[in-house]
Amino acid sequence: MHEQELINLAIVAVAALACGLAFSRMRQPVVVGYIAAGIVLGPSLLGVIGDRDEVEFIAELGVLMLLFLIGMELSLRSFRRVWRLAVTVAGLQVLLGVGTAWLIGAASGWTPQVALIVGFGLSLSSTAVAIKILEDIGELRSDVGRLAVGVLVAQDLAVVPMLIIVSEMGREGAGPADAALPVIVAVAILVGVVFLLSRRKREHLPFAHWITDNADLAAMGGLAICFAGAAVSGVLGLSPAYGAFVGGLVVGNTIERGKMISAVQPIQSVLLMVFFLSIGLLLDLGFIYENLAVVLGLLLLVTLTKTAANIGIFRMLGEPWPRAWLAGTVIGQVGEFSFILVAAGAAAGVVDGYSRDLMTSVIVLSLISSPFVLFSARRMARVKWRRVRTFEDFLGAVYFRGRGRRAPAAAAPRPGRVSMTLGDYSRGEVDRLMRRVRPKRGGAAGDGEDGSGGGAAGGARGGERGDARPNAGN
Repeated sequence: MHEQELINLAIVAVAALACGLAFSRMRQPVVVGYIAAGIVLGPSLLGVIGDRDEVEFIAELGVLMLLFLIGMELSLRSFRRVWRLAVTVAGLQVLLGVGTAWLIGAASGWTPQVALIVGFGLSLSSTAVAIKILEDIGELRSDVGRLAVGVLVAQDLAVVPMLIIVSEMGREGAGPADAALPVIVAVAILVGVVFLLSRRKREHLPFAHWITDNADLAAMGGLAICFAGAAVSGVLGLSPAYGAFVGGLVVGNTIERGKMISAVQPIQSVLLMVFFLSIGLLLDLGFIYENLAVVLGLLLLVTLTKTAANIGIFRMLGEPWPRAWLAGTVIGQVGEFSFILVAAGAAAGVVDGYSRDLMTSVIVLSLISSPFVLFSARRMARVKWRRVRTFEDFLGAVYFRGRGRRAPAAAAPRPGRVSMTLGDYSRGEVDRLMRRVRPKRGGAAGDGEDGSGGGAAGGARGGERGDARPNAGN
């Protein structure tokens, strides 16, 4: 290895660490920092990495490891509690995404194949970003968290047939029947595996007592299962990502699940960093500058349409407004798997260069802006509109309330209407509010008219704990 390559490698590691640390300090997902590092190091700015091909192979390994870890961390027993609602929401998201892309494509001259790929991409959310946001706002273990994570799990399950469909588009002479057969086989196998694993007791991995007591062997065992599953799936004509995901499902429903996750996670973190950094490398700032109105317009359209559709779907399925608003906003961004679908379409020769650059720009900007969109949405939901008469008052109420800046005075509740309930707050915020109102000497916080209600709300929010996937991709 030459000295210059070592210097570039050191620069990449330091930049990823610095950007990840900076975004973490700002309470933003670390993966967004990795994307920012890729933008800084890419051809658009410093040019330390002149070509994405230099990290292409490692980035693809990162995708396989991401799906493998998602499969391991997916709790099928927990998912069974919300699977009907989650699958319904994910299915409606796919239909709306494809329909929206079809309308955009009709106005932009896209082919039906491009519109289908873009529609698939619009329907997916970022697991890594959404899980991190839920953790930061204290909602991961709440009803909102279980609902959002259940939908993310359903989307992850839908990614596999999507990837197979897109890869089949590029095959010469492949008709609809040729493309449908691998999808039917893959879905049938996946449904069968999920059904069996969710109903039987957890078993031991073969040779488990030999490998799990040694951290090095456990890590190698996880890598072997991941890449062997991907290889077998590829040989059978299915997507390698499909095999990695199924391998993760099998390992995740064994007794050794926790040890295998702990052993594989450090390797996955490095590969995942390279994957998100490679996304940043593809962002062409010159393209965004030349097509600024189109990029920002499409970003705004996608963000508003997807968020509004999510909230509407949750409400239509009977979820209360606060839960629908928060869950719909958390999964309102376009996800990292959308980028993989667009890249697969480009590799298959279906997506042209302009459409690829346009969608890559929208995906990256959506991932970066997602935490700020949620921050604004949560504060908008708490604005007391009666005293907000100007745009300046609105900004003050949304962004500066409780931070030492001037904010509009609190208005009295309207007759017959409660302006704020403890259900609008996360569990951590409820705890902080209770500490503030608890008397310093004697007495109980529940004394009086509101105390009992607060205790009931807190108890409801802190009841059953458990989610479909506790942490993925970060």
